[in-house]
Amino acid sequence: MRDSQLFGHVTAVAPGKVNLSLRAGPLRPDGYHDVATLYCAVSLYEEVTASPREDDAITVTVSERSVFTGVDLLDESTGERVTGEIPLGASNLAYRAAALLRDRLKGRRAGVLSGPWEGSAPAGWGVDLTLVKNVPVAGGMGGGSADAAAALVACSALWDAGLSKEQLAEIGSELGADVPFALMGGAAAGQGVGDELSPLLHRGELHLVIAPASVGLSTPGVYRTLDAMRERAGVQADTPELDPDLVRAVSRSDAESLSALMVNDLQAPAVSRLPELDELMDLGLSEGAMQGIVSGSGPTVFFLAHDAAHASQLATSLEERAEVWAIPVTAPAPGARLLAQK
Repeated sequence: MRDSQLFGHVTAVAPGKVNLSLRAGPLRPDGYHDVATLYCAVSLYEEVTASPREDDAITVTVSERSVFTGVDLLDESTGERVTGEIPLGASNLAYRAAALLRDRLKGRRAGVLSGPWEGSAPAGWGVDLTLVKNVPVAGGMGGGSADAAAALVACSALWDAGLSKEQLAEIGSELGADVPFALMGGAAAGQGVGDELSPLLHRGELHLVIAPASVGLSTPGVYRTLDAMRERAGVQADTPELDPDLVRAVSRSDAESLSALMVNDLQAPAVSRLPELDELMDLGLSEGAMQGIVSGSGPTVFFLAHDAAHASQLATSLEERAEVWAIPVTAPAPGARLLAQK
């Protein structure tokens, strides 16, 4: 066991998210879609521990404490399930976050490095990252982005960078639209490709039940299916907009109003790939859920409950009847934060 595993480590957490609404516009020339979405962080957290190294290497391991250590993926060409693994190299978002932050700190760019880091540097720029994964993998809940957000917070503290959460969010935006939101948490309207965030003031809390699927879906693949479905139906997508009533309902944690306003343009293509999602949503509604939809590109399904007791009861019913794992959570949840520093 390395000394870095015994002392000098920093642990941070960051939340997964659901999309309480997601509207997708037409395919753009750059291959992306404009979206109008309402992000909501949930009390299901990824945990990242950053331990110093004496060299410049970055390593990523997945802790045995993880709830999710991998996922089967649906092969787009054959429709068959293939075993997928969490990447541990340079393609891992936590790895990329640490590398990007390190490059920024080494370069001392943009004059943001005043404070405790100025004039000093860590003994080594390497870091061992240990992930505890509690958010479904490839489930439309931003687990990888939460890893990146937690890695930014942990490495910033480890390297004594003195960066604010807003500065980390600016760096994290280069890694994907969900990373800044995982840093900030709460609830926010997302536009553009989801990266133009407008935080919402909110009061109260919502109670949800998360039901992970047994297989993951590719986000680009789900969008391609959406485009194909629209083309076959002769549907021309409009510029997406968020319903103002939805924004008000989330700001007030008004579950009754929210239940009638939740919508996801990616739900139909996700269900076309995994028809059992439709059965799960129907079951949840029959068991008393106020509403149930696919989160993001799926295939995780979440249900809206009246209160904490109802969420617990609904989770138990779903596990008994559908033999799925159902997790009661609250929302909106806080964003990334330090958990421990030793």
